[in-house]
Amino acid sequence: MPSDLPVGEVLSLLTACCFALSVLFFSRAGERIGSLNLNPIRLAIGLAFLSAYGTFARGRPLPTDASADAWGWLSLSGLVGLFAGDLFLFRALIDVGPRLSALLMSLAPPITALVGYAFLDERLSSNALLGIGLTVVGVCMAVLDRPAKPPAELAPGSLRRHRGRGVLFGFLGAVGQAVGLVLSKRGMGSYDAFASTQVRVIAALGAFAVLLGLSGRAKGLVRALQDRRAMVWATAGAFVGPFLGVGMSLLAVQYVETGIAASLIATTPILVIPFAWYAGDRPSMLSVVGTFVAVYGVTRLFTD
Repeated sequence: MPSDLPVGEVLSLLTACCFALSVLFFSRAGERIGSLNLNPIRLAIGLAFLSAYGTFARGRPLPTDASADAWGWLSLSGLVGLFAGDLFLFRALIDVGPRLSALLMSLAPPITALVGYAFLDERLSSNALLGIGLTVVGVCMAVLDRPAKPPAELAPGSLRRHRGRGVLFGFLGAVGQAVGLVLSKRGMGSYDAFASTQVRVIAALGAFAVLLGLSGRAKGLVRALQDRRAMVWATAGAFVGPFLGVGMSLLAVQYVETGIAASLIATTPILVIPFAWYAGDRPSMLSVVGTFVAVYGVTRLFTD
């Protein structure tokens, strides 16, 4: 029967597929134009997709019907998740490549579980500690292991030189994603998921506009827009990431607890492996095993 369909779980897995593709697309674009330029560009493109969807599906190109409370919480979520969190994540993509960056983001579910427990009164089962432990162990296995072959897109020695910084930024990106997801659920309620995403994107875009203005890097953004190949990658990534992926992630948490949704979304690192392998980032066996251990740990978080 339709009521028995695991809608939230299916949406979460589809979100993982979208994020796996977006990580690869954005990694390519970031290599050409830099993470600071890429972030506002991909958010602006994502906002265009969301506005088009809102016009046809809701008759509103912008979320003008959102309550003041929703605007407040969702804007804060956008600042934490799509501005600060993604700023760190996209720098990590350049420093350590898409595969390891995606794996570091698997730390988001344990953080989400703890934050959801503290602020949304969501239950933590006895398996949560086991899941958190397995996730951390798996991530450490992959991070501490020497890669079998550096990603082809990275210059010789750059992976080793920036590995520590990239790991730190990836962890901070996971924190931003986790807190942002919890804040999104607090502010969204029963409001439309894609319109909620618009609020988050608008807030993040405003923050990037201020950052670029204060740092004097607006000219660099103009030059980045002239890189046609980067724009193709950024557009593809924006469609499957900020539009489809983020929208479906918010829709998913309307059906299931944030921790469950985040756990299924965290299968992204496994989905990234074959694509990253094809691109030249060939992990060692220990790193692959660590990835599966981490993802298994995530799935244990909310297993009764």
